[in-house]
Amino acid sequence: MVSFIFFIICFFASIAGAICGIGGGVIIKPALDAFHIMDVAVISFLSGCTVLSMSTYSVIKSTLSKHSYLDPKISFPLAIGSSIGGLLGKWLFSFILSLSKDTNQVGAIQTFCLLAITIGTLLYTLYKEKIKTYRLTNKAVCLLIGSFLGILSSFLGIGGGPINLIVLFFFFSMDTKSAAENSLYIILFSQITSLLSSIVSKSIPVFSLSMLFLMALGGIFGGICGRGINKHISERTVDKLFISLMLLIIGINLYNLFIFTR
Repeated sequence: MVSFIFFIICFFASIAGAICGIGGGVIIKPALDAFHIMDVAVISFLSGCTVLSMSTYSVIKSTLSKHSYLDPKISFPLAIGSSIGGLLGKWLFSFILSLSKDTNQVGAIQTFCLLAITIGTLLYTLYKEKIKTYRLTNKAVCLLIGSFLGILSSFLGIGGGPINLIVLFFFFSMDTKSAAENSLYIILFSQITSLLSSIVSKSIPVFSLSMLFLMALGGIFGGICGRGINKHISERTVDKLFISLMLLIIGINLYNLFIFTR
């Protein structure tokens, strides 16, 4: 029964993630935390794998299609940077986990960071029409920005989340759909390196393979549905869905922060 509930969460989170470009992990991670039936390290790993499965499908489909929004001069350096950041974020998570025997403290840190990022993202989204944006093209700067996003992605176990979109809006003046596709591209690279790091360092937590399979399946099916929906809705609708998701995520994180710190 629990596995089925997690499948449903991953499915609908990945639909929303594929539409908005937030990867789904920013919903999956706090939603699974709210059940408080698994260790935060296990949830972070499973969430990352689910996001990886969804983003892999979405990026492959985008690459093969004739309507890709990726610009190799910008997207590739961002992705390479996110790979480096993915390794750093994985190390940061392991380091903080080693400092405390109470995993709830680590969960509280992740939740607080995600809450702050989500609130900041919501405020930016509401006032973005009044904020000046840039069109950066310098590859070194793209690498640095990608590294920052990769660190957050890997450390929080969310894949990438709303912070990706805000950074792409602000530094590269991308529209909503372009930012969504580039965000998933960045997420793919950061999660691959994070997973490889776990395998090489033999730090993969103990979990049920059936749970991983169902969650990954939910991620892939959600990615398929979300990508199909994205083609038939306007950018304004995507923005409204994005704002609604931010409010939902803020609510879940406030609940989790209360539970982790009580």
